[in-house]
Amino acid sequence: MPNPQFLVLFGSQTGTAQDVSERLGREARRRRLGCRVQALDSYPVVNLINEPLVIFVCATTGQGDPPDNMKNFWRFIFRKKLPTTALCQMEFAVLGLGDSSYTKFNFVAKKLHRRLLQLGGSALLPVCLGDDQHELGPDAAVDPWLRDLWDRVLGLLPPPPDLAEIPPGVPLPSKFTLLFLQEAPSTGSEGQRVAHPGSQEPPSESKPFLAPMISNQRVTGPSHFQDVRLIEFDISGSGISFAAGDVVLIQPSNSAAHVQQFCQVLGLDPDQLFTLQPREPDVSCPTRLPQPCSMRHLVSHYLDIASVPRRSFFELLACLSLHELEREKLLEFSSAQGQEELFEYCNRPRRTILEVLCDFPHTAAAIPPDYLLDLIPAIRPRAFSIASSMLAHPSRLQILVAVVQFQTRLKEPRRGLCSSWLASLDPGQGPVRVPLWVRPGSLAFPETPDTPVIMVGPGTGVAPFRAAIQERVAQGQTRNFLFFGCRWRDQDFYWETEWQELETRDCLTLVPAFSREQEQKVYVQHRLRELGSLVWELLDRQGAYFYLAGNAKSMPADVSEALMSIFQENGGLCSPDAAAYLARLQRTQRFQTETWA
Repeated sequence: MPNPQFLVLFGSQTGTAQDVSERLGREARRRRLGCRVQALDSYPVVNLINEPLVIFVCATTGQGDPPDNMKNFWRFIFRKKLPTTALCQMEFAVLGLGDSSYTKFNFVAKKLHRRLLQLGGSALLPVCLGDDQHELGPDAAVDPWLRDLWDRVLGLLPPPPDLAEIPPGVPLPSKFTLLFLQEAPSTGSEGQRVAHPGSQEPPSESKPFLAPMISNQRVTGPSHFQDVRLIEFDISGSGISFAAGDVVLIQPSNSAAHVQQFCQVLGLDPDQLFTLQPREPDVSCPTRLPQPCSMRHLVSHYLDIASVPRRSFFELLACLSLHELEREKLLEFSSAQGQEELFEYCNRPRRTILEVLCDFPHTAAAIPPDYLLDLIPAIRPRAFSIASSMLAHPSRLQILVAVVQFQTRLKEPRRGLCSSWLASLDPGQGPVRVPLWVRPGSLAFPETPDTPVIMVGPGTGVAPFRAAIQERVAQGQTRNFLFFGCRWRDQDFYWETEWQELETRDCLTLVPAFSREQEQKVYVQHRLRELGSLVWELLDRQGAYFYLAGNAKSMPADVSEALMSIFQENGGLCSPDAAAYLARLQRTQRFQTETWA
């Protein structure tokens, strides 16, 4: 469109920042403005000096880290050599998405805002701090901020006077058209683009490796509340290589029952073949979809029908609805006033897109297939810490997976898409292949042979440390200290015999914490304090590295607090000096964390 243009760049881990960015794009199109929406790492960052107006939408992950799809941008923008006038042509605004229960709330957005000012950019507005903890979610901060933003943007980029705004109830054109084929094409076979054994390039998201699953074994006791699996893949000939601390990404699929139900509710023929065509010249087709593609393949492998829908889903569904009563309810859910009710209907019970469509059957049956990719987000890959070393298990890759299942007020239990799908696969019943690829993780281990390593990994947080210990022992590095936490010795003590065998060879010092085996709960932070003099000796006198992996909620803060008290009690430091000591360990990469929500 030859209309006034601006740019929206996002860094998104779970999809919320991408969803907000696409909302900005839609609102721009309604106002007849041109708007490009891109992930930060897919944008050539050197071009920023030529951009007059940029909106940055950034999530903060883990302990104040940038999302994976903005890490390259993050490294570039903080280069010390960048001139302080680099962005003096640019007007910008930063919208942050975070969770105020974490200490580094919206750290990425705040730091980016300051950095853009340092480089000469002009801020249109103060940084927006969206908060997951608010009863209405991030929208409580985002909605009023966007109203102010549009006032500023329209002042800078007035839309063409001869074109009226497209009103909210009118659907925008779909991104793609689905051209249905009357019969199957004579050549070509449907399937994912995959990296073939012996291929030159390593597998990636656009070309995953279909890894044969070798085993899928439950490693928690039969009476334990949680099903945890040790899963092993054969990566022979894949070109995949990895080191301790690296991460495998797995692309899950929807269950056959859900695919069938979705097609029934929408009146779709699962075997119908189509080709996808973008409406706009600068939009490309998703690389994960074959051309031609069947409806079954689209729903099984691409559309995230098991995810909890966002507000944007209800906005578009309301536009497409021809049923008066259903449309009225959908409009209410998508309005600013209806957010509390939407939260109660959808977010609190974790109701899925498929379940919502079943609740609005007339609307679902009338959805034009062209809008499926606008309405339903793509299934995202899930990341797992690799739990094995290539030095101990050549051509194999192992992961430790806690199968997510919980009850809400809805009758059906809620299930994690990827973990439930993996748990359902049984290589004993026939060949099973899983699309996967590997990327570097956030943990890097010292290469010097005598450096001690302290690892704190409660629950499945121990997975990357098993890889590290296997790797280090194979290299003759024996100064390994593992603090492992679980509930019961006989139920969820992962790899107990392996640890014991390493202890007898003097390759490992294991310190377990069994939280439920005594009246007072005992966690890893308690064991750290008990061995405070050893921890201080290793860190201060012997240059040890300290690692922490596991659930991000309260454990990292509890462990940091335990370290602070060790620095004071065993190291004789006052409180400010203990805090400075901890900060120095983090700055020099001698305190590293990998946590997940």
